[in-house]
Amino acid sequence: MSGLRGAAAIIGVGQAGLGEMPGHSALDILGLSVSAALEDAGLTLADVDGLFTASSFHSMPSVSVAEYLGIAPRFSDGSMIGGSSFVAHLQLATMALMTGQCEVALICYGSNQRSAGGKLVSMTEPQPYERPYGLRYPIDAYALVAARHMHEYGTTRDDLAEIAVAARKWAQLNPEAWKRDPLSREDVLSARMISDPLSVLDCCLVTDGGGAVIMVRADRALDFPQKPAFFLGGATALSHRSIAQMADMTTTAAVQSGKAAYAMAGMTPQDVDVLALYDAFTINTLLFLEDLGFCPKGEGGRFVQGGGIAPGGRLAVNTNGGGLSCVHPGMYGIFLIIEAVRQLRGSCGARQIEGADVALVHGNGGAFSTQVTALLGSEATL
Repeated sequence: MSGLRGAAAIIGVGQAGLGEMPGHSALDILGLSVSAALEDAGLTLADVDGLFTASSFHSMPSVSVAEYLGIAPRFSDGSMIGGSSFVAHLQLATMALMTGQCEVALICYGSNQRSAGGKLVSMTEPQPYERPYGLRYPIDAYALVAARHMHEYGTTRDDLAEIAVAARKWAQLNPEAWKRDPLSREDVLSARMISDPLSVLDCCLVTDGGGAVIMVRADRALDFPQKPAFFLGGATALSHRSIAQMADMTTTAAVQSGKAAYAMAGMTPQDVDVLALYDAFTINTLLFLEDLGFCPKGEGGRFVQGGGIAPGGRLAVNTNGGGLSCVHPGMYGIFLIIEAVRQLRGSCGARQIEGADVALVHGNGGAFSTQVTALLGSEATL
């Protein structure tokens, strides 16, 4: 176990603009989420001296965000590794707090993707091995992975549809979720095909939204109004940029990030009460369940059948509705953290997992390019 285990805790979370917020810039939405998180923590912007952020809109995200918020942090990080960036920031913020580089760390994100035009994030770096074939980024990359998993393990479109339906059932218990209307497997299977074998209902939402997380050292964590969620372990793994360079299309680098995060936390998959998995597409959830040790490789399809990850199923996965039904403003990682913290606080209402003490948060960036795993726990886990 690492000295980082239990060294810092999340004491404030906030989100804003989930769904659609016309007339607001990405930074406006970010700012509203930061205000909500600070209020949750009982702090003000003047208390923040550590800043961690990433963006698809700003080339120097930490500089742009600091200017907008009117702060001059002692420590900042703007590392951009896609939607997993904010989960990676948990470990970086813990390190900065532990070494005295800052006293109050803010992790934040905002996007007006839907109201600004609703286009999916595009590949800004042309990939020489993919460009000649006209690959549409990112969906074609994920479709290739889904097709390969089907070929090797007999996974079906019906298995993937189960994942979309489970996400929607959780969303129906979450008043903040963007999509809450009923959804059946038949709806998913008959939906417009976008990139075989993925239909439009296998794809994440395109929404606006912002989220923010406040962290302090563990020795201060009990001095704030909310029940803290402690950082127990985390790890980042990078595997490829171009999907053509993914070594095995049925196995992601979550194998490595998960193993390292479990080791730091001194835990196993059996210790986890609730999962927040980055579900940009239905195939993501299936692969991460396998790669993080919740079922054997190739068994993901059978694991999710029969409502396995839906409310009342064998494993609580994406209890807010996930990127498939709750919110997905270009990058989703910050919302994984917020839902995990709320579950550990016991504040999720109808979707609350009774007795949740350990939450696994897993972020994904690029086309399965970056994988980041973090374990969060209640005070009982220290």
